[in-house]
Amino acid sequence: MLRNFLMVGTGGFVGSIARYAIGYYMAKVITHPFPFATFLINILGCFIIGLLVGWGERNEWLQANGLLLMATTGICGGFTTFSAFALENVKLLNTQKNFTVLLYTLLSVVLGILLCRVGMWLARG
Repeated sequence: MLRNFLMVGTGGFVGSIARYAIGYYMAKVITHPFPFATFLINILGCFIIGLLVGWGERNEWLQANGLLLMATTGICGGFTTFSAFALENVKLLNTQKNFTVLLYTLLSVVLGILLCRVGMWLARG
């Protein structure tokens, strides 16, 4: 169990640094108001987690030694939790839980934005 926590923590460290680096360098290159860095990170994270889970389904050794956990929960989780959100929705779609996908997506986006605004409002006093 401790090994899994260390694998996730190590992966999270790598993913967080990658997210910061991409955001930092893209902000220097692109000055458009659209949040291209966050968009790129989220979309890239979704693609990467899809590849990793697909490979993990075909390669037992990725799961057995904790590499899949480190790569998905750790690196992709540190890079962007949007990738985990996308993967959960794909798994729900694969099991024909279409209403759950719609509810989860709408609630996550709408409540996420609303609660972010409420948090900022509360913090301002």
